[in-house]
Amino acid sequence: MWPKEFRWPGGTLTEPKPVFPRIEPERQEALKEMWSLSAHDLAPSVVAAAVPTPAPPVDVSIDDFVKIDLRAAKVLTAERVPKADKLLKLTLDVGTGEPRTVVSGIAPVYTAEAMVGRTVIYLSNLAPRKIRGVLSQGMILAAGDAEVLGLSALDRDVPPGTRIR
Repeated sequence: MWPKEFRWPGGTLTEPKPVFPRIEPERQEALKEMWSLSAHDLAPSVVAAAVPTPAPPVDVSIDDFVKIDLRAAKVLTAERVPKADKLLKLTLDVGTGEPRTVVSGIAPVYTAEAMVGRTVIYLSNLAPRKIRGVLSQGMILAAGDAEVLGLSALDRDVPPGTRIR
């Protein structure tokens, strides 16, 4: 029970609980050791082992590659996805008469207005997936890893739905 000077008029306070839980001693020691060592303290082999190396490329057979269905698609509409800085919701004409919706992480580089009317390369047989509440029915191809550097493009206009091979 709390001493009288800590009692709340008309109620009582509960036992205080920490805002930030403790780090287990083993984890605490590992963090201290990691933060206390610098690259100069380590042997070159240890530093090299700590730097991630890219995974070697995987060989894809022609049988795997022919499963991918790439098509030309014309962007009919584009809008930002609410509460998402990187996402645009695109409506595509894929040549089937029924538009497709694609959510793409290109908003840091391309505005919605700049995308309307563009012909893009569309991966049509990707399994649909909900992204931020929007069903994305494929993907468009772009260059770059974590950061979009540019869209994959065709050097001339082709009709929507044209197969890319």
